Amino acid sequence: MGLLISKLWSMFGNEEHKLVMVGLDNAGKTTILYQFLMNEVVHTSPTIGSNVEEVVWRNIHFLVWDLGGQQSLRAAWSTYYTNTEFIIMVIDSTDRERLAVTREELYRMLQHEDLSKASLLVYANKQDLKGSLSAAEISRQLDLTSIKKHQWHIQACCALTGEGLYQGLEWIYKTKRKKRKTPVFPGICEKYVLCFFIMRRNIHKCLEILQTKKFILYEKQNKLFFFFF
Repeated sequence: MGLLISKLWSMFGNEEHKLVMVGLDNAGKTTILYQFLMNEVVHTSPTIGSNVEEVVWRNIHFLVWDLGGQQSLRAAWSTYYTNTEFIIMVIDSTDRERLAVTREELYRMLQHEDLSKASLLVYANKQDLKGSLSAAEISRQLDLTSIKKHQWHIQACCALTGEGLYQGLEWIYKTKRKKRKTPVFPGICEKYVLCFFIMRRNIHKCLEILQTKKFILYEKQNKLFFFFF
């Protein structure tokens, strides 16, 4: 039984977890995305609409949506929120004049019902530039400590060198692992009336079902079956 449960978690670990990356224009979002992918600087143009790439960190697959930050595009951010588990907000730490705009966009975003369970990572980017605000100062001006309904973390970084970026991913990884520790196997019963095969793409929904059912886990020909009573 323990071996089969381990296999189930292995399948779950290979699932893609949705992450949206937002921020004002010229904050460095796309540069960060391609640092994740290639570990090098890629010269980019302002994002019109969105970019999407798969980023793998410590065997967790993230589908990262990089959303354009121009004022005319921000209203469309909410169309990407469904099923989002993590939000990355990238901030240009030298852009003092628009920090109030960033704060307004942040709290508008956190009020959206589709993000009610999402965790927040703030990247205080461009720390290599003279006059940049520290992560602590940005946290104070954004009043991050007032956020109670979402797990959050702020990370100083430099997209051009990669400094601080992977510390942010590590926070996401640890946060994801903590969420996994919630028990999803409530019990085992010898009687059953339903046989259910969990396919890889449906496993997240099926795990939600398992939280309210008693079941027997059964393996045959490398397939996992659940018998619910």
